[in-house]
Amino acid sequence: MIFLALGVVAPTSVSAADPFAELDLIRPSRPTAAPEFTVPGLTGGRIALRDLRGKAVFLNFWATWCPPCKQEMPSMERLYRRYKDRGFTVLAVSIDTADAATVARFAKKLSLTFPIGLDPKMEVANRYTVRALPSSFLLDPHGIMVAVAMGPREWDGPAARAVIESLLK
Repeated sequence: MIFLALGVVAPTSVSAADPFAELDLIRPSRPTAAPEFTVPGLTGGRIALRDLRGKAVFLNFWATWCPPCKQEMPSMERLYRRYKDRGFTVLAVSIDTADAATVARFAKKLSLTFPIGLDPKMEVANRYTVRALPSSFLLDPHGIMVAVAMGPREWDGPAARAVIESLLK
């Protein structure tokens, strides 16, 4: 069962010296490899997480019917455009059970250019124990999960850029 996260961006009362804390990101206590998966791509073909090895990956689980997902998507797109040529990618995995055309219309309306995968049976979302939408997982270039965000964030602000910069080093 998915619980819709209706929260907003966490207040920035935490010191800017720790951008992970400022974004209210959960950091695993020990290095954990992200579960491998392959999903159909929205524009055709298949998207395999292993094919993204060598890049920092922003893995996002979302749905077209989720208002907080729609809220954060534009900032994800700006983050993607800023860093995509530096070894960073966004992979947004839709859990919509509707047809791919519904997801495609949503992506077109928001002018999304990052890769979008389809997980209508929530097989991948369940492997990642997604319990809120949106849920985002930040992976280093080796496929290690370094942070998790449950609920929406402003992904193109100074703290988010600092987090991505740290993954690209």
